[in-house]
Amino acid sequence: MKKSRIFSFVCIIFVYLLAIMAGIFTYLALPWDMWLNLFVADVVATLVTFVFSLIFKNASVYDPYWSVQPIVILIAFVVGTQLTVIKMIILLVVCIWGIRLTANWVYTFRNLSETQDWRYTMLQKKTGRFYPIINLIGIHLVPTIVVYACALPAVYVMQGEFLGNIWSYIFIAVSLLAVILQTVSDLQMHKFRNNRNGQLFIRNGLWKYSRHPNYLGEILMWWGVALSSIVTIGYGYYLIIGAVLNTLLFLFVSIPMADARQAQKPGFEEYKKDTRMLLPIRKITRLSKDKLDD
Repeated sequence: MKKSRIFSFVCIIFVYLLAIMAGIFTYLALPWDMWLNLFVADVVATLVTFVFSLIFKNASVYDPYWSVQPIVILIAFVVGTQLTVIKMIILLVVCIWGIRLTANWVYTFRNLSETQDWRYTMLQKKTGRFYPIINLIGIHLVPTIVVYACALPAVYVMQGEFLGNIWSYIFIAVSLLAVILQTVSDLQMHKFRNNRNGQLFIRNGLWKYSRHPNYLGEILMWWGVALSSIVTIGYGYYLIIGAVLNTLLFLFVSIPMADARQAQKPGFEEYKKDTRMLLPIRKITRLSKDKLDD
């Protein structure tokens, strides 16, 4: 049954409906401040997905959580409040981001038997009997905490009756451009994988000069949301911590792991010299600099 794509999707939907209900029930039952109630509810929902990742023996049960969590949280907090333009725009951009990222996961997901993120499989082989702990903390709880912190600035906007200013719209426009950047880079990668013709590295489009343009989009997305929310609220500069944590997660975990995997392919060092880590801008190497001097 786990090899059935339809059955696998039904299972994932069931898990997430259960996780959402568990989160809502937990939030309503707790007596603390909003941010703490939300944090605990978020952890409880994550634990639900973790349990099912053990049941299905597939940690990628958690993969859609990254993109579904912020949408559910923001919609829950905007219901019953007075809508303002900036509030609707921030919510719309987060929804576009989440739906697009979830759709990208759906496109690549085969079934619960075959589809598990290569990073999880690598960690499972390396950590052996300690993998359940790594699975809980590293694969589930740490990303949940990061995305919780990323969404928190927007949650404050959803709860209030704030009016946007010019900087609010400029920063949220950065997030929208980041979503477009992610979309284009993902489409280019899918096309490459389907028609690679023996090529080991994608060297066209946004990927011509950048090894991780999709990660750049994810980083810029949450910087835009954080800065837009903060300038809208007018205080709470500590709320930028989510964007900082997200950036650090990509710079020191996701990107090094991806590059280490690519390094196993012949020609990676030359490829690395010709490309930037994030920015899709031509890298000025010594050879190209000499040509410019000529």
